[in-house]
Amino acid sequence: MLLGTLLILLLGGAAPASAHAALRASDPAEGSVVKAAPPHITLTFTESVGLLEDSFRVYGPDNRRVHMEEPAHAAGAADTARAALPRDLAEGTYTVAWRVVSADSHPVSGAFTFSIGKPSPTPPAAPADHAEHPFTKSLYDTGRYLAYIAAALLIGTAAFAALCRPPDTAPLRAPLLFGWWTLLVTTAALLVLRAPYEKGTSPATALDLSSFPGTLTGRPGLALLTRLALLLTAASLVPLLRRRSPRTRVTAGAALSLGLALTWASAEHASAGIQVPVAMTSSVLHLLAMAAWLGGLTALLLTLHRAKTPPPYPTVARFSRLAFTSVTVLVVTGVYQSWRGLGSWSALTGTTYGRTLTVKLAATVFLLLAAALSRRWTARPAPAEERVPALVGAAGPPPEPRTTTVTAGAEALHRRALRRSVLAEVAVAVAVLLVTTVLTGTLPSRAEAEAAKAPEPQVAGLPGAEAFTVPYDTGTPGGSGTVQLQMDPGRVGENGLQAVVFGPQGALTFVPELRVSFTLPAKDVGPIDAKLTDRGGYWATNDLTLPLEGTWTLKLTVRVSDIDQITETRQVKITR
Repeated sequence: MLLGTLLILLLGGAAPASAHAALRASDPAEGSVVKAAPPHITLTFTESVGLLEDSFRVYGPDNRRVHMEEPAHAAGAADTARAALPRDLAEGTYTVAWRVVSADSHPVSGAFTFSIGKPSPTPPAAPADHAEHPFTKSLYDTGRYLAYIAAALLIGTAAFAALCRPPDTAPLRAPLLFGWWTLLVTTAALLVLRAPYEKGTSPATALDLSSFPGTLTGRPGLALLTRLALLLTAASLVPLLRRRSPRTRVTAGAALSLGLALTWASAEHASAGIQVPVAMTSSVLHLLAMAAWLGGLTALLLTLHRAKTPPPYPTVARFSRLAFTSVTVLVVTGVYQSWRGLGSWSALTGTTYGRTLTVKLAATVFLLLAAALSRRWTARPAPAEERVPALVGAAGPPPEPRTTTVTAGAEALHRRALRRSVLAEVAVAVAVLLVTTVLTGTLPSRAEAEAAKAPEPQVAGLPGAEAFTVPYDTGTPGGSGTVQLQMDPGRVGENGLQAVVFGPQGALTFVPELRVSFTLPAKDVGPIDAKLTDRGGYWATNDLTLPLEGTWTLKLTVRVSDIDQITETRQVKITR
């Protein structure tokens, strides 16, 4: 139930992930006019970046793509990308569209223009941002969140079983298996989705085997592969460790947990920016402490409700000390990571990262206050051998037991109070974990300040690209929504067209058929069928040719069932 609630919160309120590298400089510079064609396009970023096969796309004055060599890093500079240009480039304005992968695994894209000889008479227009495929991004973000939850459950439950030693461990088998399987499946899914996520393409392109070599050699792909190997290693070691001493099992579990935490630290915020070794160490400790505390809370709650033998005082006392240690580590590492991410006090209220961090800090303080209050509420007389402190390790070590004679009813009341207090803390912890997952996908304020120094026009896009939305309504239940269409470059000649269908509630939806045609009434041209094909979550074509400039009539037909369809029209201006 708790996991289901957390998933609903995550999927319903997660903020979009932000890319964490910014274009610092380009050669040729944005908007510059050079006398002769440059030999290379060189881009320098605020941090190291990974390159894709299609990282650079250059469009000439005639809006046709310039064929160029595959980009590579400049010698000894992981933050600099370079690609050779042809020598016989014509005079006019060129648009450079780029897409790279930040050191923390997020793709980032943009575009800028420069001119050879003199600018073209008609400068390129800036389109709407279409750097990410919405369905792919949603799937990938969902996988990240599930993996984060599964890791906390797996590591925390294992730590509770090994360090707190409850007499009845049967209730812990289910969360251990659930955490292991969920982390295994989501990691495999993230690995498969990595290529389309980086390229901003449909999930259907994940089946393209040619993309796997690049994925498996990049830092995020290697981290995911390592995580899979660790999970499979853990499964194979379980039968062997059962015959070993408790100390050996604890050591092996700690080593595997450390390895899992490193797969996150090596491919997220900590792997880029300032003080990387210190930041990665802090990130690993932060994740392990979070898992031990929040995953352990869930394990204790299950033990309190399902164990045949109620957890005795020593078990809960051990976890109280473990929780206290975990929260101490969380505070220390959290302060460091906050300083590293913010960069200044003003960023705490002036940036998205700062405001999200403020919410997380407020939720954490509320959790600590709730723990302290529940500690006082549940600290009622109980037999010395059965005295169970409330799970408020965050508020301090457990109190010394007192020898008191109480009735069975008082003892039962005490246990119910303990269960309620733990449940309350888990509920608040869910909110803390939610904000944490959002924070990991938010552009750090320090990086945002550095990105602000980048050339302002880097968001300029492909020449003449156009994005618009067409509403539709068949008059039947569930037969309404919108279609978002994007044309690239949106000018005379060959164009690409992508269409994404959204249902009445604004969620992605699937329709059995989507047709688009273009007619130019002034010249009696058309209809020209765009011949859209279903690409697995969206419809697209790369072979739409519009031969003349003018105001074209776009006719969109949406079929939502075998008998229900609707046709809408939209005027689209095509220029040279």
